[in-house]
Parts: sequence; structure tokens; C-alpha cells
Amino acid sequence: MKPPKCFSRVSMALFARVAVALTLLALTPVGLKAQTTSGDDGKLRIIVFGAHPDDCELKAGGTAALWAAQGHHVKFVSVTNGDIGHAEMSGGALAQRRTAEVQEAAKVLGIESEVLDIHDGELMPTLENRKLFVRLIRQWNADIVIGHRPNDYHPDHRYTGVLMQDAAFMVTVKFFCPDVPQMAKNPVFLYLSDGFQKPNPFTPDVIVAIDQVVEKKADAIWKIQSQIESLWATGNFENVVPVPTDPEGRAQRRRQVRERTVRRDEGVATKYRAKLNELYGSEKGNAVQCAEAFELCEYGRQPSADELKTLVPVAQ
Repeated sequence: MKPPKCFSRVSMALFARVAVALTLLALTPVGLKAQTTSGDDGKLRIIVFGAHPDDCELKAGGTAALWAAQGHHVKFVSVTNGDIGHAEMSGGALAQRRTAEVQEAAKVLGIESEVLDIHDGELMPTLENRKLFVRLIRQWNADIVIGHRPNDYHPDHRYTGVLMQDAAFMVTVKFFCPDVPQMAKNPVFLYLSDGFQKPNPFTPDVIVAIDQVVEKKADAIWKIQSQIESLWATGNFENVVPVPTDPEGRAQRRRQVRERTVRRDEGVATKYRAKLNELYGSEKGNAVQCAEAFELCEYGRQPSADELKTLVPVAQ
């Protein structure tokens, strides 16, 4: 790339700077942000992969808020852009809307958020996407990686789980994606909870009581208006019930969203009460109303039960 001969000395200097910038840009993998690690500050770095813009928030929003309150670094990644997940709109306009919504939710939780430019319903466990996951995990310098189990009902969920598992060893391999330095040690990999039974049911290794942040989680979910007016309002994608604009109607809808969020997390606490009592003691465990649960993936680093309790915000 050579400058025209007629350039002045000042123009030549400017041209050189632009050329360097373009070269660096060309070396940056498409769809990835620059390295965001903040150095070794003694805090944990957690990255959560959800298939769509709302999955991370629903399954791990409370735990993320607790981590953030302790100064740890949390990033939610929506692997697809959610561009078909609505009854009346789709495509780029919906993808932009849903991206803006989860970014607002992240501000409430005190974390970071990124939405990848992959069409909703079209995620595949390709080599290209395996490299994408590896780069994201390395760039975040993750201590903990969380995602769906690979036997979930939705293909995007399943393949998010497969890609997370496929990255579990490769993040440590020097010459796989050598443009991003390999990790010195394998992160701990965890699964988000689900209710599917075959070929094996979700079995929690750690449960987080989120009573103290459930209101913050509900506030974050409230930001995801495209879901509140569609699936969460009607139970399907066939109808839209817009969020009311009058104060009374809006307050009523917000109460409904909060109640639905709380019921979901109350269900987790009730279902896994025995594990709560094991982790917290029976007195505290029986008092927990809302919780989020995680299962240790057999890939990646294998912490002891005691170490896992120090990594995940389990109140002692």
C-alpha cells in the first residue's frame, strides 16, 4: 500500500498511521472485539454463553449480579442475534432491538454483554464457530465458562453446549487459533439448568441463593421488552401484547414480569432443596426462596466441591 507521490510530509505521516490501523484491523478476527481482560486483579473472570438474547439473563442473571457486586468480571454472550424470536417483526431490526435490550439489562446487572452476528435458528457446530468460542474464552481470560447442556430442546441451545464443550480442551492448545494466546490453565466449565431428562437429567453441583438480588434480576429482565410483549405475555410467538404506555398498565405488566421471574427461580429452589441444604445448612437452605443452579461439566478443570463453593457466590 503506497501513498501517491503528491502527498505532503504531513499527509505522508497521516497515511502511515492509517495504514498501520488498517493492518491491525485486518489481523483482528471478524466478529470479535479487542482483548478486554483487565489484568490480574485477583478477581474471577466469568463468561456465559446463551443461545439467544435473554437465555443468560434468565438462567444466570442473579448469580451474575452477585459476582459483579463482589467485583468479579462477568460477560454474557448471546450466540445468535434472536432475529426471528418475535411474533410480528424479524430480521435486522429485531436483531438490533434485542441487542440493545440485553445491553440495557447488562447495565442493571453490572456486567458486560455481546451479541454475535449469527442468525437465530441457524447456529451450527462448525470449525469456524469452535474457533469463535475459543477466541472469546481466551480474550476474556475466563476462569469460569457457562453454557447450555447439549441435550436441550432447541438446536441453538444444543449447539451452544456442543461448541462450549468443544472449546473446553482447545483453549489450552497453543497452535489452535494461534492469533490469540492459549490459556495457561483450563477454565472450569459449568452447565445452565434445564428440565430435560434424556439421556440424563440435569444434576446440580452448586446452587446459588439469589434472594438478595432477585429484584435486580427482575429489573434486568424488564429491559427485554421484545420478549415481554410476545412470548412472555402470551406463552407463544403467535400474538403480541404491547407493554402498556399508561403508568398503571405499565406498572401492572412489570409486576407480572417480576412474578414470572420469581416463580421460575422459586421452582429451582424447591426442586433442588436438598442440595441447598447440603451447601448452606438446613436452616439457611430451607429459608432460600429463589435460586439458580449449575452442573459441573466433566470437561475442563475439575475443582473440588469445596473449591467450587468458593468460585460460585454461595453464601456461607
